[in-house]
Amino acid sequence: MLLSGKEIQKNLGGNIIIEPYHPSQLNPNSYNLRLSNELLVYDTDTLDMKANNPVRHLTIPDSGLLLETNKLYLGRTLEYTKTEQFVPMLEGRSSVGRLGLFIHVTAGFGDVGFAGYWTLEMFCIHPIVIYPNVEICQIYYHTIQGEYQKYDSGKYQNNTGVQPSMLYKDFLREDGSGK
Repeated sequence: MLLSGKEIQKNLGGNIIIEPYHPSQLNPNSYNLRLSNELLVYDTDTLDMKANNPVRHLTIPDSGLLLETNKLYLGRTLEYTKTEQFVPMLEGRSSVGRLGLFIHVTAGFGDVGFAGYWTLEMFCIHPIVIYPNVEICQIYYHTIQGEYQKYDSGKYQNNTGVQPSMLYKDFLREDGSGK
């Protein structure tokens, strides 16, 4: 079952943490999250799954930043979220997608117990100017049935900023050779 906006509000401060929270961002069955002013872009033409690929940091000025086509940008939500007893899910806002800016969260279904900022994979099909603090995506909450184990990943849990892929950690062996 999907939580209604009123149910999201009722669970704030307990099973749902959204900081900062603004009632104007609450929808009938979701909450709009905003884009921070931080972006990452990979600083290499070829990405390697087994490597900690280099990234470059960008700041979105209040006057806006022009995004190029065929380039992956990694952003993050301005809001920190933490969820207990519900499964969070993120989707890009349709108004943003209709401008040709696709906001994707690979693990769109988050995990019970996730705490941190959401990294947003952003890709545009037309050049577009983006701005910090724009309501870029929506978070939904689903109920979960049965016993569960809370999310406890060493990769992304309790992050403090934009997170590039850490898939390379899956390839590392205990001896640290990575091969």
